Amino acid sequence: MDLKKLKKLIDMVESSAIAELEITEGEEKIRIVKIPPLQNQLVSIPANLSSRDYVVSANPPVTRDLSSAPELDVEVVQDFIIRSPMVGTFYRSPAPGQPPFVSVGASVKAGDVLCILEAMKLLNEIEAECSGVIKSIFVEDGEPVEFNQPLFSLC
Repeated sequence: MDLKKLKKLIDMVESSAIAELEITEGEEKIRIVKIPPLQNQLVSIPANLSSRDYVVSANPPVTRDLSSAPELDVEVVQDFIIRSPMVGTFYRSPAPGQPPFVSVGASVKAGDVLCILEAMKLLNEIEAECSGVIKSIFVEDGEPVEFNQPLFSLC
């Protein structure tokens, strides 16, 4: 269907009382729908009431008396969480029967090996991203871990 014919059909629908027009011509199918304009609705207020009786603020002012609010002790936590970069099995030591790479309270430097993650028969050494002290170890030896799962907390 050419553009001129389409324009004529649109004009015809706009100027008539037709709400919808559908035309099939061969394999082409065109549907034109007229959306009625929104009509404003008038609301009347009874004569014995004044409009000022119904004024409501959309954002009423909020006042709070903070003098009676309890004081809170806030402890700033600056722990650094080392997360698993992959799915695998967590090992704390380089081989069975050997001492773990790190334990709680151990000081580590950036680049120190913290554990091994076995993934698809490959052993991947996980290194400390920053220096600090091992505050906690979240995973037990031999446990499976998920991607982005917390492994260690450094402070």
